[in-house]
Amino acid sequence: MKKHVLIYGDVFVDYIAEDEKNSSFTTYLGGATVNVAAGIARLGAPVSFITVTGDDETSEFVRRELEKEGVDLTPSILTPAKRVNGVYVHLTKEHDRVFANYQNETPDIQVTPRDLQEETFQQASILHICSGTMFHPVALETTQRAVQLAKETNTRVSFDANIRPLRWESEEICRDTTNSFLTVADLVKLTEEELTFMMNTETLEEGLSKLESFAIPVVLITRGDLGTIAIIHGEQFHVPSVQAVAVDTTGAGDAFMAGVLRQLQLYGYPSDTSEWKKVVRFGNQMGALCVTKTGALSAMPCLNELDNSILE
Repeated sequence: MKKHVLIYGDVFVDYIAEDEKNSSFTTYLGGATVNVAAGIARLGAPVSFITVTGDDETSEFVRRELEKEGVDLTPSILTPAKRVNGVYVHLTKEHDRVFANYQNETPDIQVTPRDLQEETFQQASILHICSGTMFHPVALETTQRAVQLAKETNTRVSFDANIRPLRWESEEICRDTTNSFLTVADLVKLTEEELTFMMNTETLEEGLSKLESFAIPVVLITRGDLGTIAIIHGEQFHVPSVQAVAVDTTGAGDAFMAGVLRQLQLYGYPSDTSEWKKVVRFGNQMGALCVTKTGALSAMPCLNELDNSILE
């Protein structure tokens, strides 16, 4: 078995509203790929992370916290002038997240294609990416190179669309760019809203129909309380949600993804539908546990919190 899940992406500092008034905020280490990386480590699976940080106090905080989580930063880059991104997250009365504002002082300091080492990919079972950095031309090129290295080393590619339209020049560019990765991914995770956006359709059913043309081996569409639609080599089935009292939905999709990737790393790719249902249910359980706490990374479930019924 290969040594780790490999993740490429940006690190963020999240400023999350303490209540729906959105007037006071608490600082958290964050970013979708950070949450997934730490979430996998918390669930007892090995994970390495490719990112770039600087020499300032915030970057040192980020590296220290990731290392405390058990995330391997060996393939990451340190560029002194880099400053970590920040994002303000507002909360609605229904405890849903709204990304209100981004801060990025050094957008042009990115991991470059030449920073990627083939050995890192040779040791990975899965490369996980999302669209969070693809709006930047260098980051897009780096993502494309990472996917190429994954293919060359027989490493599967996992893609969580995780679309944030505010970061893109236009919806059309966002759609065209993210859709280009659907043709190379082995596993794609989407929300219902992301599906209809990327397929440019009005309904879930229309989106599913258009998605068929991409022939993606594994598609997981998360729908919150409505559970997850899984499409495995063309076979579609539904995995119900796990009931939970939601305090904050921030990070639920990342917890789901961490759960799925953890299962695939530890137990390999399922060979039949019944095994895939177990994998997706584990992801649903992680998402449900996440929403019972405030924050994103702070709410990622830990292995010692899980009872035997979840681990079976």
